[in-house]
Amino acid sequence: MDKQIKKKKWTIKRLATYGGISVLVIFVAYQLIFADRRQKLKIEKDKITISTVGRGVFQEFIPQTGTVEPSRTVYLDAIEGGKIKRVVAESGAMLKEGDIILELSNLNRELDVLSQEAQLSESINRNRDTRLAITQNDLQQRQTLALIQSLLATLEPQYKREKTLYEKKLISKQTFEKTEADYNYNLERWKITYEAYRIDSIDRIRQLRNINHLESRMSQNLDGVGRILDNLVIRAPIDGQLSRPQLDVGQSVTPGQRLGQVDIVGSYKVRVPIDELYLPRITTGLHATTTFNNKDYKLEIMYIYPTIENGRFFVDMNFVGETPSGIRRGQSLRLRIELGQSSEELLLPVGGFYKDTGGNWVFVMDSENRAVRRDIKLGRKNTEHFEVLEGLQPGDKVITSSYENFGDSEVLLLD
Repeated sequence: MDKQIKKKKWTIKRLATYGGISVLVIFVAYQLIFADRRQKLKIEKDKITISTVGRGVFQEFIPQTGTVEPSRTVYLDAIEGGKIKRVVAESGAMLKEGDIILELSNLNRELDVLSQEAQLSESINRNRDTRLAITQNDLQQRQTLALIQSLLATLEPQYKREKTLYEKKLISKQTFEKTEADYNYNLERWKITYEAYRIDSIDRIRQLRNINHLESRMSQNLDGVGRILDNLVIRAPIDGQLSRPQLDVGQSVTPGQRLGQVDIVGSYKVRVPIDELYLPRITTGLHATTTFNNKDYKLEIMYIYPTIENGRFFVDMNFVGETPSGIRRGQSLRLRIELGQSSEELLLPVGGFYKDTGGNWVFVMDSENRAVRRDIKLGRKNTEHFEVLEGLQPGDKVITSSYENFGDSEVLLLD
């Protein structure tokens, strides 16, 4: 008799099937809940730049290019026009103050000066004649007063004697009356003449003062007219080196035409154009550095020009301490102008990433072969570093090269 065999409910095949399904479910659940679904991108490690965040001294500065100029320049402008008669000093010559550079000739101007000198001389002579006439009138009035006083000196005692004799009936009335009339006439005459002299003296003082002032002015004008012809000779105003354009004998020169300049040798300044955006932060006394022949030199802003041209303003900077040897006028220098005091900050090296992220995020290495995107906040910037305000710590390694080819990736895998 056959025995019925019961089928096993959990066979090995069935266990293997259910086990596989369970593993698949668990894997799918893990992927849905825990797996990293961020967009990834593989890149070559040797094609990127990785920089380390660290603490250091931050100095905010702006790079500019300045032009070397003499510390003092005096320009040579023609006061009088004419034709070049003689060229004495060539461009580049070292001059002493007063040395002749060139001479001009202007026949019309010379004749005009001679005419003005003649007119002024004639006016001065007329003025002197007027003063002489006033002086002679004063002498005549004084002589008249002296003559009257002399007559009175004789008539007064005679009048007194005859008055006494007449009262004693010792002389005739006719004789006394004649003497009395002469005495009274000359006495009244003296009073009138003295009063006229007093009034004329006051007016005479005023006239002489005006005449002397007028003559002084005319003499100054005469001297000034005489110096007009001196302007036809161009001389060095200071000791220095001459720079001038090509000038030839016979060439015409107009009044106000620039004929060159004289520069002080050995003393230089640097004129620097700066964008107008920095105007509120630029003040006299700010320092800058420049490198010349592998040596650093310091400069200081001494003057800020008030006008703005084409969106830029200019400053003059003087060397502090040593002046570079071998620099020349017109030479360009690269400068770093400091905008404030230095301070210790968390620093991130400057790189191409900024133009792609605006400094709002970066890729930070979280292992040897992976970098993840992280939001950050940057502050001030100089040519070498950004100031880090938030999002990074000292020692963090950041990709600072360009992110142009990374697209929307959030994780970078480095090969």
